[in-house]
Parts: sequence; structure tokens; C-alpha cells
Amino acid sequence: MFDPKPLLKNLPNLPGVYRMINASEEVIYVGKAKDLKKRVSSYFNKNLVYPRTRMMVSNIAHIETTVTRNEAEALLLENNLIKSLMPRYNVVFRDDKSYPYIAITGDQFPRLAFHRGAQRQSSKTNGCAQYFGPFPNSVAVRESIQLLQKVFKLRTCENTVFSNRSRPCLQYQIQRCTAPCVAYISTEIYANDVNMAALFLNGKTNEVMNTLGDKMNTAAANQEYEMATVFRDRMQALRQVQAKQFVSDFSVSDADVIACASLQSQHCINLVMIRGGRHLGDKSFFPKNSQDAQGSVALSETMEAFLTQHYTALNTPPMIVCGVEIDSKSFEAAFSERASEQKTGRKVKIITNVIGDKKVWLKMAQTNAELALGQRAATSANQAAKLIALREALNLPESTERIECFDISHTMGEATVGSCVVFDRGDMQNSEYRRYNITGITPGDDYAAMRDVLTRRYKKVAAGEGVRPDLVFIDGGKGQLGVAIEVMQEVGLADILLIGIAKGEERRPGLETMIFGDTGEMLNLEKDNQGLHLLQQIRDEAHRFAITGHRAKRAKARITSSLQDIEGVGAKRRKALLTRFGGLDGIKSASMDELAQVEGVSKALAEKIYEQLH
Repeated sequence: MFDPKPLLKNLPNLPGVYRMINASEEVIYVGKAKDLKKRVSSYFNKNLVYPRTRMMVSNIAHIETTVTRNEAEALLLENNLIKSLMPRYNVVFRDDKSYPYIAITGDQFPRLAFHRGAQRQSSKTNGCAQYFGPFPNSVAVRESIQLLQKVFKLRTCENTVFSNRSRPCLQYQIQRCTAPCVAYISTEIYANDVNMAALFLNGKTNEVMNTLGDKMNTAAANQEYEMATVFRDRMQALRQVQAKQFVSDFSVSDADVIACASLQSQHCINLVMIRGGRHLGDKSFFPKNSQDAQGSVALSETMEAFLTQHYTALNTPPMIVCGVEIDSKSFEAAFSERASEQKTGRKVKIITNVIGDKKVWLKMAQTNAELALGQRAATSANQAAKLIALREALNLPESTERIECFDISHTMGEATVGSCVVFDRGDMQNSEYRRYNITGITPGDDYAAMRDVLTRRYKKVAAGEGVRPDLVFIDGGKGQLGVAIEVMQEVGLADILLIGIAKGEERRPGLETMIFGDTGEMLNLEKDNQGLHLLQQIRDEAHRFAITGHRAKRAKARITSSLQDIEGVGAKRRKALLTRFGGLDGIKSASMDELAQVEGVSKALAEKIYEQLH
């Protein structure tokens, strides 16, 4: 039993982070505190409300603390520790993909681009870029780019395409671009259009409308009626967007509206994003560890976990409308301090007592959260029913939860790739998928490929480095299944049930034959059997994952090999050529003079490359 008295006696009344650790030296909970002594002491009161918290406290072997200079530092440290340690009792929001942005590059004729990942402030090739966002999803970004193309007619083509055009492309023909690639527009006029687009993305729509109106009136006064019509059409397009997307009931142009809903102990956060006065859409988050056998956490804890983990990697908007009562003052102070460090120069206001028009937006977010929870619950129930049906059809024990499936993909032996997909906890676990590049075998030998993949996979599992599956599917007939049986016996996992999935006549769905590895028995299920549907879902996912990897590997190999065959083109020149022309097709379409302009390529070598590729 952990005695907290010596620890509590020496804890300071300072901000910091605490880590609760169990007897196995695993961190089971990470928390932040404005006052470490008061916060940690609260866990050892006799009247703890939640059974989950009581269970967590009963597992504590010792507690480690880290004092920070202020609460903002504690917030950042807590987020980093939660994401690196993934403690059992912390509510964890995981979003593997960063949010998408719109980028305007720093080229002489800047282009609109979809951007995801690190924001590069400058580079040798395209100068300083501007980033606008974040957007909740890629659809919102692409819709906004289409709008900007329609109104401001900025280019979206890659630089490799832009620098090699000799005539306007289709975007010019459909009036979505002003063709700067062939000098149909001057640098000054194009730069002005870029500036207007940037103002629009920053929410300064009235300024844009006023500028366009002035230009329209000036053109009309000078009897340049065609130009006046262009400005009029742009204004009309912007008005249509304002009518559809603009939010007039917020005192700031950038705000987030966050609601939290609960269903059957599962929590969902719905985030509505408003940027530049436009409603960009919403996104739902489903945290891990919001429920377990000891009960669910409070909605306020889920909301605080979301604020902690979500806004440490993003610029926080000046207003956050929150649908759950939380300690908003501490978050406001932390976010505002970080905003001042990032020189955004704005304080962050968190509103929990929502009244007036903002209540309509919060209600919309709440409805979205409840709908997302309902859809997730229905999907989970459907998957659970399929798993039960599969257990019954194959006479499997009730403990069967984790299923792994393997497939091999190649084109006549070229670029062989093996895949492993995982079904566990009632759903496909994408983060646990693995691909295996197969080398050193006879091309087209599926048996050798399957042996290689299974050996590499289950040697680690037998050594305790991975999770042991309850059932393994092999996409193949008796031959592949026989190889799998041999491998499992060799690595010492012969007790795991293996089932081969032989394709039916003409590969028709519903005619699959299952072959049991332990008895050799064959089984065909009815086409409407839910267990068969789950089997098909897992098998098809393994096939999709394998063939996606195979195609990427094959394409890369073909591009590389075509250039590798040319004497004098090494890795450095190969990279320079591919970067300059955007791929093998671009290199093939380039002239000898254009090839000779690439760094490291002489006229003689350019002629050799051209002749070899043609």
C-alpha cells in the first residue's frame, strides 16, 4: 500500500506535473496542477466520487513530480508526457494526421496549395509561404481552393508543370486561372490578386469587397466594361459565399465551438471551426480511456483533456466556446501566455456560460456529437454481432477477439509485398497494420513469400515483442496454409488456430471456402451469414493494404530502374532530374536543352538521357 504522507508533506505549492506509477513501474496517470500540493492531496481524500479514480489510486506505488515555472509550462509538459507514455487512466485523444492548411507559396507567381505537416517559413525554391487554417478536414480545404480559383483565378499547378508549359492549360479555358505560365498576366496584377485572396482567407472580406467595388467603378468610368464585368462577377461570387458560410454572430472572426456528448459511457468531442469569419466545418473526436470496467470519467475531464492535447500543437483562436463547465481561467492564462510567446499578440477567451446567438452554434455542435456517437455505437454493435456470428460459425471460443490476416501481392513476381491487418476490440486497428517487402526469393513464389512474412511476424511475437492473436487468416488455399502451419510449428506458436481462405469459383464473393489448419476440414458459409461478412471485410482489407503497397513499390522501382540503366546518371543526378520534372513522364517529355539545364547534367549526358528514354 502506498503511503502518501511523506510525499504530501514535502510537495510545494507550485505549478507542475505529477506522474502516478504502479508496482510494475508503469505510468498510469499524468496530470498538471496549479498547486501541486493541493492537487495531489485531493486524490487521497476518503470521499472520492468516481470508482475509476478510487481504482487508479489503489494501484499507485509511488508518485513523481516536476515543478514548472508556470501553468502554461505544466500544460505543455502534461501533453507531451500523455502522448509519449499513453497512460492507462488518462483520457487520450489521438489524431495521427495533422490538420490541413491552405498555403500560398512565395514564388514569383504564387500558387494555391493543399498543405499538411510542418509549416516551412522559407526555402531556396519558393521563398516565404503563407499558411491559412487550420481546416477540420481536407474537403474544406479543397472547397476553399476551388472558391479562390473561381474568384481570384490563382494557379494551383506544381512548379514542374508551371515552368514547362508552352500554352495555357484547361484551367485557363474554364476561367479558373489567368495563365501566368505563358505571361497572359503581369506580375503586378497577379500579385494584387494574391493579396486579395490572402485578405479573404484572413477574414477581411469587407475590405476585399470594397476594393473590388472601387475597381469596378473605375473600370466602368473609363468605359472598360469587360473589366468592370470581371470585378462584378467576383463580387457576386463572394456574396454567395458570405450567404452560405459567414458567421455574423461572433465578436471575433476566429473561434472554436466545442461540445461533448456521452452515450453508454463513450464520449465524443465535436469541434466546429470558424476561421476568417467562415464556418469551415466540424470534426468529431473519440478519446481512448474515457471508459473502462471502473466506469466512465466526467465530461469535464474529457473536455479538459481535449483542450490540453489539442491546442498545444496549434495556434489557439482568440475565442473558444465550450459546452462543459471547466476551470476556464487556468486554460485562458496558459493559452494567452503561449500566444504572447508565439507573438500572435492576442488573449484567449474561453466561454462556458453560453447565451444568445452563440448558443445556437453550441447546440449544433452538441447535435453533431450526439449523432456521431449514435453512428459509432451502431457500427460497433454491427461489428460485435458479426464477430459473434463468426465465433458460432467456426465454433470458436468466446475469448476470440484478435484476428490477423495475411496476403501477398505482386505482378508476375515484380515488387512482391506482404501485408498483415489486425481486427481487435471490435474494429480494424489501422495503427497495427504492417507491410513486408519480400526479397531474396524466386519471383512469383507465393509460398516462399508467405513463409518469409509469417516468420518475420511471429518470431517477434514468440519472443514476447508483439501481441499474440487468437485467430490467423491466410488468404490462400491449402498450399499457403501448409506453409503457415510449418512456420507456426517452427516458432513455437502451433496452438494458434490457422484458417486458409480459398477463393470461390471465378473469385465470386460468398463462395469462399475456409480450410482449418488443425483438422484440414473445409467449410462454406451461407452468403448472408454475418460471420462470413466479417471474414470478407478482414480479407479484403488485407488485400487492399497489400496491393496499395505493391503498386507504390512497383511504380518507384520502374521510375528508378529506367534512369539507373543510363550510364552516368547516379543517385544524385537521378534525384535532381525527378525533382526538376516531377517524375519519369516529365523527364520523357522534356527536350534535350531542358534536360541540360538540370544541375550536373551536361549537354552530352542530356543527349544520352533523351535518346535512351525515346
